[in-house]
Parts: sequence; structure tokens; C-alpha cells
Amino acid sequence: MGRAIGAIIAVIVVVVIAYFLFFFVDVDQTQEGELPEVSVEGGQMPEADVETGDVDVGSEEVTVDVPTVDVEPAPEADAEEPAADATSEEQEPATAN
Repeated sequence: MGRAIGAIIAVIVVVVIAYFLFFFVDVDQTQEGELPEVSVEGGQMPEADVETGDVDVGSEEVTVDVPTVDVEPAPEADAEEPAADATSEEQEPATAN
């Protein structure tokens, strides 16, 4: 969470600095520009012999066994018993079967 906030603050700082730098320089055109005159003569593209590999594209149907997952709701705690701490070392980690 702290890194995310730090990253957001860094982005905001960069945007603010870029905003101020954009208005830091004032450019006024004092003379019209002109493009140079260029003459172009026709040319010829080079010839090339290119050999490419063959690509075979196809499709096939495959049956995939998808495992089923049984989910049982957690037992309801009595009002007198305190709720179990999620960070307790007594809890076993869940394993995928």
C-alpha cells in the first residue's frame, strides 16, 4: 500500500514539474521559414531472392478433464466463542488438489 501511494505521489510530482516546465519557455516566431528546393530523380529498388520457411496451421479437438472442486461453508461460530484469528499459526495452509 505504501509503495502504491509513493508511486502516485511521484507521478503527480512529475506531472506538476512538466506543467511548469511547459510554460517556462515562451517562443515567438520572428521570421517566416522556407523549405529548401530539392530535385529527385527516379531510382530502382534492389532485387532480392527471399526464401521463407513453411508454416503449417491446423486445428484439432482435444478433450480436457477439468477437476471438480467441492466447497463447504465454514462452520458458524457461537456468539460466546471469539472468532479465530486469520493470522493464527494454528491454521493450516490450504492446498490445491
